[in-house]
Amino acid sequence: MNRRSILKSCAAVISLLALVPLHALAAAWNRQAFESDKVEGALQGLGVTGDESSPEIEIIAPQMAENGAIIQIEVISRIPGTEAISILAEKNPTPLIANFMFSNGAEPYLITRIKMAETADLKVIVKANDKYYSASRRIEVAVGGCG
Repeated sequence: MNRRSILKSCAAVISLLALVPLHALAAAWNRQAFESDKVEGALQGLGVTGDESSPEIEIIAPQMAENGAIIQIEVISRIPGTEAISILAEKNPTPLIANFMFSNGAEPYLITRIKMAETADLKVIVKANDKYYSASRRIEVAVGGCG
């Protein structure tokens, strides 16, 4: 073996070792929630047994989206102790779009882009202090983005 091949081998091994801790720290995949084709199944997979409507959750999203493939939304939770924010679109093939978890002291605010299959209610579930709160907003979609 020459020096170049030894260096390449060492670099490959170091790269693989660097990935191991990331995998160990990754959250477990919630297959039941993300693969459910019904909102109720997704909520059950998340452990939501009942939610209370809250004005402390703000959803900033367009009323009308020309293209359902790219809809930018913002979610702000003003509920103290927010632990998680989940986003669902009721008429998507798999309604659970995302589930964001927040550590202690993190500001429960997010901006993301989502896809929606058609005009539907966008539902946000916030978990705070072992209780669930919700807010929803109707988004009109001209061209669906999930097909």
